[in-house]
Amino acid sequence: MSVYRYDSRSSSDTIAIGAEIAKLLLPPKFLILRGELGSGKTTLVKGIAEALDAADPDEVTSPTFTLIHEYQGRRKIDGIEREISLYHLDLYRIESERQLETLGLEELAFDDAIVLVEWGEKFPSVIKRSDGEILLEHAGGDSRTITLTLRDDPSE
Repeated sequence: MSVYRYDSRSSSDTIAIGAEIAKLLLPPKFLILRGELGSGKTTLVKGIAEALDAADPDEVTSPTFTLIHEYQGRRKIDGIEREISLYHLDLYRIESERQLETLGLEELAFDDAIVLVEWGEKFPSVIKRSDGEILLEHAGGDSRTITLTLRDDPSE
């Protein structure tokens, strides 16, 4: 496991941390975004999307009602500029594995995809397929502690 820890004191810090985290995410990557309501999960995705040239921060919104937002970006991988897909999912309103199956998560996990799943910890099937997680924790006021944990080997 690789663990990276960041401290944020504001929304702009959280966006900047998202940009730093984006540098560590080589596709394919499937991560759970964990944190209480209002902890800054979507704000973090704004920074990741911007760093991947997939969307401006003001274009990134919570997929609470649409369930999935897809952004097309690019990333230099092994010295070659490549197109990538960034998927941002919110499973807050999904109540069962059966409902989850209708989303077609398997279809999102392409070699060129980074999938970020809010509330994925509710589902054993999502935990099993994840490559790690990003945990956002309130640290008083507008401060947050953000911890990225990546499995070095997907079979861990």
